[in-house]
Amino acid sequence: MNTLAQQQHQLLAAIVDAAPAEGMLRGREPSLLRIYQHAYAARLLGALRDNHGVLPRAMGDEAFDALALAYLQAHPSRQPSIRWFGDRLAQFMATRDDLVPHPALIDLARMEWALRTAFDAADAASLSAAALAQLPSPAWPELVLRLHPSVQLLALGWRIEPAWRALQSGGDDEPELPEPQPGLHTLLVWRAGLETRWRSAASELEATLLAALMRGEPFAALCGHAAQSVGAGEAAVRVVGALHQWLAEGLLVE
Repeated sequence: MNTLAQQQHQLLAAIVDAAPAEGMLRGREPSLLRIYQHAYAARLLGALRDNHGVLPRAMGDEAFDALALAYLQAHPSRQPSIRWFGDRLAQFMATRDDLVPHPALIDLARMEWALRTAFDAADAASLSAAALAQLPSPAWPELVLRLHPSVQLLALGWRIEPAWRALQSGGDDEPELPEPQPGLHTLLVWRAGLETRWRSAASELEATLLAALMRGEPFAALCGHAAQSVGAGEAAVRVVGALHQWLAEGLLVE
């Protein structure tokens, strides 16, 4: 490592980690360094706030800032783009109940991040019902349907969707938040065109079928899952019904 590279590395450590900058600064320059240190932290805290839009409103500024500072200290940004700063915030919150006033906030953070990443996911052409109708019957058992790259399934322990909706549409006023209710369920997140969407899985069976598609299982396996859930006589009807809904929502791609 040459001298310039050493100096650059030392300066980076001084700004990011507040490491000693001995031999680099003269006179009143340490006070100038503190300006950069403050600006670095402030910019990342602002990015964390932007990347988790509703969470700061749910927690309040003081509680969120305390959480954000602790997260920044534990997980300094390692990404070239601050767009992705905060990708581990929900996991961090799960380890710091002293900074999280309510456990439902963890699920709220997970939902918010899923919506953000769904918006940035790659695009793909939607699969049409007409294209599926052209498949010969012998091809169906081995058919592997593909989900849109933005599709995500979140196993949530709290019914946080009403609170998210209130926070999202509350304008500048502090919204009246409904008390989150406990309840295990699966949240489906995806993007249709330029619009991010979400809904709860209609049933445990739908969540099972979507998870199977994510694993690349063929149509015959989907019917097998359905048969275990609702019986062989009802399985095909339920799977076909789910397919129609997924096609209409743009969840399936070519």
